[in-house]
Amino acid sequence: MKNLKVRVPMYFIGLFLMTIGIAISVKSNLGVSPVSSIPYTMTCVWGIEMGRATIIFHCALVLLQILLLRKKFKYINLLQVIVGIIFGYFTTFCNYLASLLPAADNIVIRLAMMLISTVFIALGIFIYLPADLMPLAGEGAMQAVSQVSGVEFSKVKIGFDCTMVAVSAVTCLIAVHSLGSVGVGTVIAAVLVGAELGVINKAFGEQRDRLLGKTADCTQ
Repeated sequence: MKNLKVRVPMYFIGLFLMTIGIAISVKSNLGVSPVSSIPYTMTCVWGIEMGRATIIFHCALVLLQILLLRKKFKYINLLQVIVGIIFGYFTTFCNYLASLLPAADNIVIRLAMMLISTVFIALGIFIYLPADLMPLAGEGAMQAVSQVSGVEFSKVKIGFDCTMVAVSAVTCLIAVHSLGSVGVGTVIAAVLVGAELGVINKAFGEQRDRLLGKTADCTQ
């Protein structure tokens, strides 16, 4: 694979930026993005530290891929477990950094934090995904569902995100009698991250692709 000296740092920088966004969204206490809703629900309900919950969730998603794909599962995708562990430790570290920030009771400040978090998540995706090394387990699971069902990936993603949010909301309502990980921030993230990613890609996509030695934009 070409340009590994560029792709590998960009990949991990992108993942780290995403976890910064996740940590800020948690700090805002307005709900987290759909992809983080299950790990945060595990934290709310069972008290599992969110980084560890993220690792457990990623391992479960890799197991789901194995069950869905069976003989078609590629063993190289087991590297998603390692990526999930790294992502989990990034999450722990960024949540620690966010905990050093003063508590925000003002709704305007909390909304501002939520908006800032979506920018970090979009920027992280913009950098990490085109590096084209190894997808996070969530994307791997969506690809597996799409491959087995024949449904378009984009539609699978919508269904996957909605399912995670629904499971999180129901679990939190039953266990802690609140929406927990789901809130207005979840809706904001679901709407804005994709839109912000498109804006960032239009503004900086060509420069990024030249750095990667690619000629086509990646807007996924």
